[in-house]
Amino acid sequence: MVSETIELRGHIIDSLILPKVLDEIITHGGTFKIGEFRIGEGRTDPSFARIEVQGPSAGEFDDLMLRLRQLGAELVEKKNVQLASAPADGVFPEHFYVTTNQQTFVRLDDGEVEVHPALMDSAIVVDSAAKTATATKFYGIKKGMRVVVGHQGIRVIPLQRSTTRTDAFEFMASNVSIEKPKTAVIREMAREFQRARKENGKILVVGGPAIVHTGAVEHFVKLIEWGYVNVLFAGNALAVHDIENALFGTSLGVYLEKGSLAESGHENHMRAINAIRGAGGIRPAVENGLLKSGIMYSCVKNKVDYVLAGSIRDDGPLPDVITDALDAQRAMRSKLEGVTIAVMMGTMLHSIAVGNLLPASVKTICVDINPGVVTKLTDRGTFQAIGLVTDIEPFLRELTDCIEHTR
Repeated sequence: MVSETIELRGHIIDSLILPKVLDEIITHGGTFKIGEFRIGEGRTDPSFARIEVQGPSAGEFDDLMLRLRQLGAELVEKKNVQLASAPADGVFPEHFYVTTNQQTFVRLDDGEVEVHPALMDSAIVVDSAAKTATATKFYGIKKGMRVVVGHQGIRVIPLQRSTTRTDAFEFMASNVSIEKPKTAVIREMAREFQRARKENGKILVVGGPAIVHTGAVEHFVKLIEWGYVNVLFAGNALAVHDIENALFGTSLGVYLEKGSLAESGHENHMRAINAIRGAGGIRPAVENGLLKSGIMYSCVKNKVDYVLAGSIRDDGPLPDVITDALDAQRAMRSKLEGVTIAVMMGTMLHSIAVGNLLPASVKTICVDINPGVVTKLTDRGTFQAIGLVTDIEPFLRELTDCIEHTR
């Protein structure tokens, strides 16, 4: 039998960390003995557990310890992180450590170094001289870089429940239901928006063309003008249909005001793309007076950063759209500093992609008319995600009403 002693600290009971650790041990064929266990006396007091863990074989035990570390377990015996050189550009060494989106530290000779950014599905590149540890994707790896291998010397701090119980993302999360009382949830979301703005947090919106199709542009524009949108991630479609609406009053050829099909309306989105391409891009179209309203117009006028990422199905695309997927990913990551809330509306694939870039600490709101999409997006985290099954227009209308009445 192989054995190690681990320690757990923090709100390990109400955050369900302790039962998760014990469940992992049993599920993977191990046994445990709790040597010391102290429960915090008050709501805000941390708890502590020291547990001796035994596994049936070295290989299985190594896998078990990796899982426990990712739940926040610390080994009593402190060891330095293990490093190996990248064998080629874009290639990690064998047995490289795969990162999560949780806060992570690596131990070097004279202490711990935090890994930046908190990015999942990456490797950790260590510069021992500079004392830095960087989560790095395949395309960022150069031959000879020193990369963390195994799990020795790594400490992960899992997300824990707030001790104040005032966080809407705790008492409303984890329950995706069409019957959820939406008004109460949206009211709490409005308070979270206001709290984020007051505390200088940034609000990211990941939006799909449904914002335009459902007639929600006016409500979304209000959020932008009031300062409740700091960054917008979208695809070619949102921008094209927003601009089509601004220029022709239609979305996919349908008049949004009347709900009727425009004559030759199927051409309007192509004419919108051509107009913006002729102007040289969205910003020049705003500056020369061609584009006078809509989401993209408001982003330019209110200095809201935006990243438009392309796909193989795009028409055009607009000149502002980044057509290289890796370049788009880099651009998105560069805009995430300081983001505390992410709102994902009406776009499953973009939302999943952005979710993989976000640290676990970012509070996430997922809104879609399809319950399956909402479930898929909110499954990323237990305490930090709210899911609402509803159409985009009534959601944004009620959200802006709630904010307006408390401004």
